[in-house]
Amino acid sequence: MIESILLAVTRVATFEDQEAKTNATGFFFKRGQRLFVVTSRHVLIDEPTKHFPDRIEIELHVNPDNVAESIGFSIPLYRDGKSVWRDGLDGGGGIDVAVVELDRTALPSGMVYRAFTPAHLYRPRDRIEAGDPLLIVGFPLGFHDTLHHLPVVRQAVISSSFGMRFQGHGYFLTDARTHRGTSGAPVVMRMPRTDASTRALPWMLLGTHSARLDVGSRDFELDEALGLNSAWYADILLPLTEA
Repeated sequence: MIESILLAVTRVATFEDQEAKTNATGFFFKRGQRLFVVTSRHVLIDEPTKHFPDRIEIELHVNPDNVAESIGFSIPLYRDGKSVWRDGLDGGGGIDVAVVELDRTALPSGMVYRAFTPAHLYRPRDRIEAGDPLLIVGFPLGFHDTLHHLPVVRQAVISSSFGMRFQGHGYFLTDARTHRGTSGAPVVMRMPRTDASTRALPWMLLGTHSARLDVGSRDFELDEALGLNSAWYADILLPLTEA
């Protein structure tokens, strides 16, 4: 029995022409009959570092009886000169989250996965506080179970007041050891309650891991890195996945 959370996450590789560029993390989000892969916007385009891939490849499990069987599924990032992903803005500026809708008719018929849905998003009545334990599920430095093609899990805690926009931005802070390749990973906690819509994937989706934070005045010889990260609130997925 494989934990369902591991099947909700996929490895993302970016390419420019045939040249491999970076590795990252994505996860599946379902809205009605539509299926999306979610990752960080800077995985798909990052102007400051001149990162301009033209396609991504995600890894899909394709055999319910053999989890070691997987394929790479290529997704062009541009069609007729226009980007195929959706991102957004809020009052604090750009949001480092992007969604790409998958063509379900092109997906392998035996695809094995789990997907978050709007039912997995936190609700105002859910009591979520600073210090609560979390998981960040992804592919740090591309590391993963290369036989079964599954991600790994890092423990984390909420490090800022959940529900408040840290420094005016649409994210909260986590305290976790993260690395490059974790960008786009889901930040989750156990569902306090489950029903038919969440029983197969009993994890509440709180956010999308974006980046490690640092202090510009830190002495690199005397001071350790902060070990804090930004996670964009998951409710941004609702406007990004509207029809």
